[in-house]
Amino acid sequence: MTETTGRRRAGREGGGRDGRRTARANTVVKTVPFIERKIPFLEYLSDEDLQLIEDNADILLEEIGIDFLDDPEALTMWKEAGADVQGTRVHFPKGLCRSIIQATAPREFVQHARNPERNVIIGGKRTVLVPAYGSPFVHDIDKGRRYATIDDFQNFVKLAYMAPGIHHSGGTICEPVDLPVNKRHFDMVYSHFKYSDKPLMGSVTHFERAQDTVDMAKLVFGDEFVDQNCVLTSLINVNSPMTYDATMLGSLKVYARNNQATVVSPFILAGAMSPVTAAGTVTQILAEALAGIAFTQLCRPGAPVIFGTFAAAVSMATGAPTFGTPEPSQVIYAAAALARRLGVPFRSGGGLTGSKLPDAQAAYEAANTLQTAALAGVHFMLHTAGWLEGGLAMGYEKFIMDCDQASMISVLLSGMDMSENGQALDAVREVGPGKHYLGSAHTLKNFETAFYRSTVADNNSYEQWQVDGSLDTAQRANVLWKTMLNDYQAPAFDPAIDEALIDFMARRKGSFADRDY
Repeated sequence: MTETTGRRRAGREGGGRDGRRTARANTVVKTVPFIERKIPFLEYLSDEDLQLIEDNADILLEEIGIDFLDDPEALTMWKEAGADVQGTRVHFPKGLCRSIIQATAPREFVQHARNPERNVIIGGKRTVLVPAYGSPFVHDIDKGRRYATIDDFQNFVKLAYMAPGIHHSGGTICEPVDLPVNKRHFDMVYSHFKYSDKPLMGSVTHFERAQDTVDMAKLVFGDEFVDQNCVLTSLINVNSPMTYDATMLGSLKVYARNNQATVVSPFILAGAMSPVTAAGTVTQILAEALAGIAFTQLCRPGAPVIFGTFAAAVSMATGAPTFGTPEPSQVIYAAAALARRLGVPFRSGGGLTGSKLPDAQAAYEAANTLQTAALAGVHFMLHTAGWLEGGLAMGYEKFIMDCDQASMISVLLSGMDMSENGQALDAVREVGPGKHYLGSAHTLKNFETAFYRSTVADNNSYEQWQVDGSLDTAQRANVLWKTMLNDYQAPAFDPAIDEALIDFMARRKGSFADRDY
């Protein structure tokens, strides 16, 4: 019997399409605050290979060093910690950074949401999926590519809040370019608090904006709670190769000293900002990360921190960034293992693509990176949903497509059901040879939860697909994001806290002039 014949037979014997559609509509989607991993990590390199990379990173730190630019305080702190400071270049004795990190940096930590049921644990055997970050443009198939606005920003916060496979509200989901550069952080942070009750990321584009974020969080959670607990995560990018600038250092110091999490993340386009080889790139990533992670512990021992990496490659023909190819996957596998050996949580991955549209390229490049990150053991998966055009655009349809992949990742990492029900011997005994399982007691008991059901894929017959409008995946995603926004209901928010945030923003915005930088 062919697969096609089997599908037709199953369709005739298994009940009507309307019944299945009704069952799907009545299925309640379970929302979990994060993924509890139940499968092993994929170990791509041997212990000997990982040790070699660690030794080479120590050589880079000691012989070449890391630049800490325009921050005399940071240089003084490193000198007092035992580093050799020559101008703005810091040289680290072998093992210095690792010893500082392993003395105080937490292996895992809780990031609190304003709804305690949304708290996430970052580290260990957990995975937290986070929206894309930083795009100045947005894209949908109705209006095409355009500059992002605060309305777009709020739309994506709402979509992330409603998506069961996304655990975090994210940070700069897109840049609201209709607001002044030096004031838009207020509206972005407020939108996360107002339109979602999932955890969020703070502003890092200036140390004062980082402090504004912390001050707003204190209005929501209380001063003492913020001092003793992590309620914010922030993205601190290394200016690869091997440079920390004053902007990132200023924000890092604010968050770390306030006991808030930093994702210390080398930003690598291999071939341009690191060597063209995967091993050379990982070596540089580790050296850069060690310096930044250790610096967070100089700022405040015990401050939560995440070893991050953004790894892509450049085309040797055009110089343009590429995504979803094997070499960045090798980097993610290796860096994840190095983070485990170091003893801190790890960030990487995401639905990365260079495609300009939510098309086949976007889907396969994103799936390649998402699955690599899941198998590697990424704890904080930034850019999970929405990324288009190498990060220049946040896509509405792409966001929905990636959320579907995010929910699949949750099923994959949850492992195989090996319970008595999962073994299904009763079903095999009942059905026996030559029959089908569609009407068996075991199938009827499990059909609502059996197999992942995609939100955007179409698996109907060709004829039914025509009846339903002959829509492709992007068109189905277009319908879905509009439906979600139409159905959105804001989470409860204390009016007194809301009023305090609005008053704080008004006073702060009024205290300085608008600027476009």
